[in-house]
Amino acid sequence: TVRSISGDRDNHILEYMLSFPISLRQYYWGKIIGRFITVYLPVIFAMILAVIYGAIKGASIPWSIFFLYTGLLFSLSSAFLGIAFFISSFVKSSEVALGIAFFIWIFLLAFIDIALISLMMQQRFNEELIIFLAMINPMELFRVAAISLFDPELTVMGPVAFYILDLMSQSVFILLSIGYPLVVGLAFAYAGFKIFEKKDLV
Repeated sequence: TVRSISGDRDNHILEYMLSFPISLRQYYWGKIIGRFITVYLPVIFAMILAVIYGAIKGASIPWSIFFLYTGLLFSLSSAFLGIAFFISSFVKSSEVALGIAFFIWIFLLAFIDIALISLMMQQRFNEELIIFLAMINPMELFRVAAISLFDPELTVMGPVAFYILDLMSQSVFILLSIGYPLVVGLAFAYAGFKIFEKKDLV
């Protein structure tokens, strides 16, 4: 996804596309919609296949959990799609775009590691700061929300989970886990559009 616009620049497709009677807005948001369908469709298709397989096997289908997971996947896909288009809007080289995207992914991945959070706690960092760093990470929100759907007490996650459960109810946390990444994705996508609109396109 991060190569969507920067790749078009590299291959000189962007200049060709903009020679058609389409606006920058139509090009940019059309790219986002097309890429989102490409990213999200296989995921939702896999979820539907799992439901069909479960129904064939005679298992009861937990529809509430199915729709919640679908919403979580939708919001997480939106978050990373927005970040990717934000990067792609100002980076001209696809290689640089891929490098930045890989660094961001590794950085966010580091903050879902419970061992890292435990290490930070041992170093006597402020607990609220540790929880804040974990909660602003869309990957961590997705992870905790996904676990909470089959383990409401979050017993597998230790002290971080107890702090979260004391802070808010599970239903509020699930809504936050869906709403926050969605807002992050839209904010980054819009910021990327403003950059794309103002900078030298080719």
